[in-house]
Amino acid sequence: MPLYKTFTPNSQTTVKIWKITESYDELLKPLDLKPNSLERVLDMKSEWHQRGFLSVRHILRDLGYTDQDLFYDDNGKPHLKDGKCISITHSFLYSGVIVSDAEVGIDIEMQRDKIARIAPKFIDYEFNYLKNESETYINELTIIWCIKESLYKLFATPGMIFKDHFLVIPFMINDNETVAWIDYENKKYRYNTTFIEFEGFTCAYVIA
Repeated sequence: MPLYKTFTPNSQTTVKIWKITESYDELLKPLDLKPNSLERVLDMKSEWHQRGFLSVRHILRDLGYTDQDLFYDDNGKPHLKDGKCISITHSFLYSGVIVSDAEVGIDIEMQRDKIARIAPKFIDYEFNYLKNESETYINELTIIWCIKESLYKLFATPGMIFKDHFLVIPFMINDNETVAWIDYENKKYRYNTTFIEFEGFTCAYVIA
């Protein structure tokens, strides 16, 4: 079982990251999926998406849950039947789940140069402190994206825009944490965020 990392940020929160080394068939065989979950995975055109979806169910098993314990609301936000809060992510070789008593969000992304091309679509304020000639520019952009994606998953409100409503305070990569803000409909929300890097990937998570 390739559980890659486990974190316990506090006594009510667990983060688990899975390295996807198994084939689709190896991942599917031991799982008991709900009919609609099986339909979803069979409809996926990418095997990476299929394996990511299935590996998340293996993380759930490691956390003591099954696919039957997981459901989604009308905004696509996942929930657990026992009332605990959950957020889910997967990207190529890795998937991740965070479960907590508080609202949470998590995101994993591969560090790729193409993020620099789309940066103006999700960054505004942050350009004030980023330096595009820096050796760590791609890493910093990926961290910001992961933080904003995590906040979006936590808040789960249609109409929110990364560039306009999310703000990440300057940070040092080695600190593995920073502060982020949501500014939406004349209300401001402050969040402490955590990020890590491993094997060319970035993971960020936020706990309300």
